[in-house]
Amino acid sequence: MTLSAQLDAFAVELPVAFDSRWNRIPGITLDGATITVDPEKYFFRFENSTWLLCDWNLVASQLLGIEESAETAVEQLALEFVQEHGYSTSDAGRVLATAWEVYSYLFREEHLPTLGLPQITADHLRMLSEAATFMALNKVELDGHISNVGPCWFFPAATSVVYELDEEEGGMLDEVYHGTWFNEYRRIESIKAHAALGGRLVHGCQSVPNQSGGACVPYGASMQTFRTELTSFREEWLAKVYACRTAS
Repeated sequence: MTLSAQLDAFAVELPVAFDSRWNRIPGITLDGATITVDPEKYFFRFENSTWLLCDWNLVASQLLGIEESAETAVEQLALEFVQEHGYSTSDAGRVLATAWEVYSYLFREEHLPTLGLPQITADHLRMLSEAATFMALNKVELDGHISNVGPCWFFPAATSVVYELDEEEGGMLDEVYHGTWFNEYRRIESIKAHAALGGRLVHGCQSVPNQSGGACVPYGASMQTFRTELTSFREEWLAKVYACRTAS
């Protein structure tokens, strides 16, 4: 465990209350719609207490409706938006609030009829939104170094602990999460929406869950370094997440 950055416990009130079972994850405390995070207990690695954000309302009004062209790809549109509107913040509560806006948009009920997974319900989309919100606290540097890692890096493991999903249901949930990479319409939505979190969503696993997870990573970050570091810590910290299954 590496906790070299300093950040006091912080709280944020979101528009909705998360599932109370998030209290099973060390460092997370829920009280209605208020979430409190204690970085010392929550993170496995915490080396950088700043994050890059863009205002969600600005993303929604100025970027989500823009279409790519033969001259400008959607990734370029997002990168230029981040370069123009991005700002650094040490307000981790604002990070969570922004992430909730991003993921409640990406995992909205409008997608249910087109997912190709009739077993997925609006409740499953809520699970995805909640877990991905916490994932926004992870951080990757431009050189590819993974500086912040919390339990929600390991997406299927964390959701199995919190929501008591069996392997089949957890895998199905992860397939919907992966759809933001492999379904082109949703991938384009994801690229635009993640500008609010200062980068693009990347992951270390295949379409079938193998517990490598991912993070919102700045454009230009070294993916080779990212991949090497992910391999080095995966097993140890994944086991710590699963150990939370016995917590109440």
